[in-house]
Amino acid sequence: MSLLAELAGNKAKARAAAKDLTIAQLENLIEGLNNALVKMQEDEQARQAEIEEKARQASDIAKMIEASGLTLEEIAALSGTRSNPTKGKTVKPKYRIEWNGETIEWSGRGRTPKAFQEYFDAGNSRASAEIQD
Repeated sequence: MSLLAELAGNKAKARAAAKDLTIAQLENLIEGLNNALVKMQEDEQARQAEIEEKARQASDIAKMIEASGLTLEEIAALSGTRSNPTKGKTVKPKYRIEWNGETIEWSGRGRTPKAFQEYFDAGNSRASAEIQD
């Protein structure tokens, strides 16, 4: 627990700690704490205003949806994510090699697999690994 939190929770400890300070130091401390309080109150008011604005916007949107005659399901279906239709689909392998008794295939996209890198480093070309259909 921080010292300030401990002093805020126990008036006797706060008075005891205040005895070690001068009047100028206490006034400076009080001014700093008052400034911190004002800042926290302003931040809380801004947060509340943002919440109220979002609630107002949500209400406006709900009224627009009601006026349009559409349901939320219809809106979701019509405005669904327009992702790339090929996204997530696998790509046919373009290269195939026999490496350490294992057949390894690679589409040619992305990072070169270690086995293919070793194959190419050994003096072989990509053309020699291409799958001939």
